Amino acid sequence: MTLQRGLYILAGLLLLVGFVTLGLLVDDRPPPVDVALADAFRGQYTRPAGQVADLITNVLGPVLPFALGAVLVMIAWRRRELAVLCVKLAVVLMLCRLTSLVAKPLFYRERPREFPDLSYPSGHVVAVACTGFVAVLLCAWTRPRLTRLAITIAVAATVIGALCRVVLGVHWLTDTAGSVLAVGGVGLISAAGLGLLPRPGDPA
Repeated sequence: MTLQRGLYILAGLLLLVGFVTLGLLVDDRPPPVDVALADAFRGQYTRPAGQVADLITNVLGPVLPFALGAVLVMIAWRRRELAVLCVKLAVVLMLCRLTSLVAKPLFYRERPREFPDLSYPSGHVVAVACTGFVAVLLCAWTRPRLTRLAITIAVAATVIGALCRVVLGVHWLTDTAGSVLAVGGVGLISAAGLGLLPRPGDPA
């Protein structure tokens, strides 16, 4: 294992520690920032802002990993030399997406308002973040010049998705922060373990 790959794994482990620590800290009682935002947006889900947020999260949500998975299948089918890369990216995508499904029962946190399912971490934000993470890796390996643009779009989409979930009152702010920590941790560890990090062209 190279030093740089080891650093990626270490960073991933630290993010996962942060994810677990945050989950334990907010599990019983939401912090003031959560309460303040929940109060500020209370009832917005029935108003125009909430309706817009709902429309956005229909796109920036669980459908995204499936869409990217279909893209990876198409790339692997049309360009056989990229098949192994696409399989590795699909594994990272799947592992990152599983973070919310595995973690929610461990952190039995209630939503800001009555809503099905548990709260920590946000499954919608996990879906957006893991899609963005893998899309950045895909660009880094196939279209390096688009990597910075992919990072910008991924970050913007994750922030917008997180804001929409808070506006709708179905997640606390810390739920969305935990989602990013979880995806970042699992993403870095799995990508480094599969040889996708360091990226091509990264300094040694």
